[in-house]
Amino acid sequence: MNSVLKTSISLLTLTALLAAAPAAAQTFQGGGDGRTVLVTPQGDFLDYIPADGSVRAARDRQGRRIYIDAWGNLVATEMQVQRDYSGYDRRDMRRNRYRQVEGYPETSPDYFPPAPGGFDDDVTTGAVPDYRDRAPGAVDRSDLPQPMPGEAYPEQPPQGYGQSFGMDDMAALPEAPMDGQEFVPGPQFPPATAIGKKSSAEVTALQVFLDREGFSPGVIDGKKGSNVTKAIEAWQLANGETLDPNDTDSIVERLHLNGGMPFTTYEITAADAAGPYVASIPDDYAHKAALPALSYTSTSEALAERFHMDENYLKEMNPGVDFTIPGTIIKVINVGEPKKGKVARIIADKGRKQVLAYDDMGALIAAYPASIGSSDTPSPSGTVTVERIAFNPNYTYNPKINFQQGANDRVLTLQPGPNGPVGTIWIALSKPTYGIHGTPDPSKIGKTQSHGCIRLTNWDATELAKMTSKGVTVEFVD
Repeated sequence: MNSVLKTSISLLTLTALLAAAPAAAQTFQGGGDGRTVLVTPQGDFLDYIPADGSVRAARDRQGRRIYIDAWGNLVATEMQVQRDYSGYDRRDMRRNRYRQVEGYPETSPDYFPPAPGGFDDDVTTGAVPDYRDRAPGAVDRSDLPQPMPGEAYPEQPPQGYGQSFGMDDMAALPEAPMDGQEFVPGPQFPPATAIGKKSSAEVTALQVFLDREGFSPGVIDGKKGSNVTKAIEAWQLANGETLDPNDTDSIVERLHLNGGMPFTTYEITAADAAGPYVASIPDDYAHKAALPALSYTSTSEALAERFHMDENYLKEMNPGVDFTIPGTIIKVINVGEPKKGKVARIIADKGRKQVLAYDDMGALIAAYPASIGSSDTPSPSGTVTVERIAFNPNYTYNPKINFQQGANDRVLTLQPGPNGPVGTIWIALSKPTYGIHGTPDPSKIGKTQSHGCIRLTNWDATELAKMTSKGVTVEFVD
């Protein structure tokens, strides 16, 4: 049986397979028996009982008992056992297990599970649909990976960096240039074929393909929209061919060649559940500055960002799942490897709300949806250069240079974290206070405005930062 026919057959079984998987995973993890284990910050199980007097007990923000040594270091977190580990094979709890789980049909290479039923396929990616807003979930986040060996954290954003962004869902940036600015036309793109009536699973497959290719659709949410269309057009320009988004069989064949099927399973580790997390992220910058870190607020937020997903979509794919229980098997996006390459030139297209990355031969190698400027605080014009790159930066608020945030009239330093104003990446530009950075709200990228800077999802900003170096030119076009 040829692979296209096998793919077509697999598409017919999507709903039944997806509906069965979460129930099976919940049965697998069991209901718990009230026992507890001590879990270290590294995700290991502590195999000894700390001696009396060597640690003191306290409670974390989630009400769990924690043990702290005399120097204030976290030794272990007490967590309830939710499954029987007595007969469990001794696997390393710290590593991310993208593995085939025996007994689950979705591990077949031809398995193509859908998003949960009940989605309105005509709703576009433009904003989070109303039905999601009626039942928002908690956000589960964790720290992003540390720099690769040999990499160091460059210096932080300059004091007075004031180009933070608004948190509201404002209209997209107008295509006309601001008064006093010269109009600089951007590159021309072959138009994308309109996406027809497709299931959420089929749209997800398209989004995953584009994401793996380095032409980001933003958050993967199973919904068509302008970010997906822009990614298709950029991919077509880079590859010199037309991509038919309505030919699902062709998309699936392409997925087989660049990393496999769009969905996979993942087992939540003790480290995933342990965090550290913060209870919530306040709006007021003075309150933000009081937090030890602007971390994720829940496991589901952390996992959604790790797998480039909208958090609500992750929850809908795993109905009834408690993401805080180690050993739980969930369904996630199979994101593949990050884009590799060396960027020599960046174009920030204000009209398209997209960042385009080119190599030294002038070839387009990556594209990312972006929020760029606003009518009140427009982005700069002309050409600037990359001055430095900071991973996991802090943020200095200075009302004499920045916008006025609330009643805050003094300099504030906000600690690093994915929920900080600049997310997990700061690419400083040669024009003072301007840069390319991440965001605490990935679902709004390309749909809201910024205070002049270029805002990407944290994972897109990280991918771009690792391909970029000091001296790379950044050109603003309309």
